Amino acid sequence: MSDATMNQKPRRGFRVSRGALPYLLSLPALLTCIGILVPFFTAVAYSLQRYRLSQPWARKWNWGENYLNFLSDPAFWNTLKVSLTYAFLTVGIELLLGLGIALLLQKRTRFNNFVSIMLLMPLMTAPALASLMWKLMTNPGFGILSYFASLIGLHDFRWASDPSTAMLTVVLVDIWVYTPFIMILLLAGLRSLPQQPFEAAALDGVPRLFVFWRITLPMLTPFLLTATLFRVIESIQQFDIIYAMTQGGPGDKLTVFQVEAYLNFFQSTNVGRSAALLMILWAITYILSNIFIKNWLRLRERQRGEA
Repeated sequence: MSDATMNQKPRRGFRVSRGALPYLLSLPALLTCIGILVPFFTAVAYSLQRYRLSQPWARKWNWGENYLNFLSDPAFWNTLKVSLTYAFLTVGIELLLGLGIALLLQKRTRFNNFVSIMLLMPLMTAPALASLMWKLMTNPGFGILSYFASLIGLHDFRWASDPSTAMLTVVLVDIWVYTPFIMILLLAGLRSLPQQPFEAAALDGVPRLFVFWRITLPMLTPFLLTATLFRVIESIQQFDIIYAMTQGGPGDKLTVFQVEAYLNFFQSTNVGRSAALLMILWAITYILSNIFIKNWLRLRERQRGEA
């Protein structure tokens, strides 16, 4: 080596003091919180105002008048009923189907693993894209599902365009998209259960139905609560499937909270009412989440005590 190379001082890299390191590591979380809280409190402020984009000069604080108007507004109560009905139907049916499929695929075989992977395909499809696909399949003129319906005597079945069957149609789309989510959660739960109780029951000749109700279901309850929590939160906030299929119609048959807030904002330009609807949706979601989480924690503590 030359003398110049030997005498060259090593460069110092960028160093962070130990005191500043915790703040630097927490910076992404802080920025995320700011990104969440700023829009949230902005929506809270809008919900307390009489604010229409078409009448900016009439904007003023009304301090809760938007919420009080909901008490005597039939459209709001219809929105609440439709949202809860949709969430109850989709989550209930998806839990039953997901649990049934998970029980069928519980045994670890190549065939079961292949089927479980293939059943995840709908979950990989964007809900809006899946809705457009189902909209084509349920078209009364050329849809493949309309053709199958005609084979069993249901001619000119209107699917989402009929007020009496619109809810059924969007529920079917939701079930097709999200049942694999519940299935994969419950399948993972079933395969992680300890085998000792099932082996002992098999040796004693206990009937399978008794094993399911007394052993499998109680041990699987935490996974059921987790799957229910995720799906209730998502289904009660559903927008893309319903709007892509029906835009909230026919009439007001499918105006869930998200769709009603969207229509109020972009069609009626009523920012205050739209924000108030979203705040009520947030409150419902918060209450339901707390109920499920408290039950889940209580169940976990009970299982720890029994162990």
